[in-house]
Amino acid sequence: MTSAFAIDVRNLRKSFGARRVVDGLNLQVAPGEICGFLGANGSGKTTTIRMLCGLLTPDAGEGECLGFDVVREAPRIRREAGYMTQHFGLYEDLTVFENLDFVASVYEMPDRVEAVAEIIARMGLSDRHDQLAGTLSGGWKQRLALAACVLHRPKLLLLDEPTAGVDVKARREFWDLIHDLAIEGLTVLVSTHYMDEAERCKRIIYLSNGHVVVQGTPEEVIDGSGVITFEATGENIGTVAQRLRTMPDIIGAAVFGRTLRVAGTDEAALRRAIQSVGGNLDFHPVEPRLEDVFIHLLVRDEPSS
Repeated sequence: MTSAFAIDVRNLRKSFGARRVVDGLNLQVAPGEICGFLGANGSGKTTTIRMLCGLLTPDAGEGECLGFDVVREAPRIRREAGYMTQHFGLYEDLTVFENLDFVASVYEMPDRVEAVAEIIARMGLSDRHDQLAGTLSGGWKQRLALAACVLHRPKLLLLDEPTAGVDVKARREFWDLIHDLAIEGLTVLVSTHYMDEAERCKRIIYLSNGHVVVQGTPEEVIDGSGVITFEATGENIGTVAQRLRTMPDIIGAAVFGRTLRVAGTDEAALRRAIQSVGGNLDFHPVEPRLEDVFIHLLVRDEPSS
């Protein structure tokens, strides 16, 4: 029976030598959903994405991507999915057009010329049609890479930290393109370390040690985290922040201009820590942000020394 999900995998496992990278992972993503993949470096995000798009074979587990078996039908998944890494993987000594024309030939697209012209226009690359890929800025390389990933009209797009190293404007424009594609029915699974990007996802999934530990909408993840946050504005907040960071009940004490934001999971302990630092700062409770929750999860999952 075909799954109703674009991605539906159970108990996936993958090891490299003695190191278990993905350990009993279960994941479901609905068609047309933009799903954010979060977790510390080494949590298994990239390995999972590479198994889902048919580039790595799981050691164990089962499931389907786009209705195809992830073990037995990996070549069919590769034809129907687009995969974009954080490192630019096209030919820098070819032009924008030549790169995309090459990709179209690899997929044996019958309407190759029309498809390349259409994607160049859609991605705003018309003025760079004949520019060598190697001379593009980071943001324009990113657009070209995305164009190459969706040129063959995939049903699933897997993005592995695609906006690393590009400026804020380029990241926002990239995400606008992603949302436009999702409206047309494309399913997107994207790993990111940027919390503003995670907040633009319909659902987020947090990985630790190769398995899912938290998932839901950004609001659900925040509400279920148990994180409590206080803020204060004033002078000398840097000194107060330094003292708070040394206290065991403090998840984080971050300075934003003249504002100090403090987070923890035990409200009574948090209040005691705030009171003990002295000073005339007037702390008040505020709603936690996704970044506060992410830091909490990272700290919680760090191996004890």
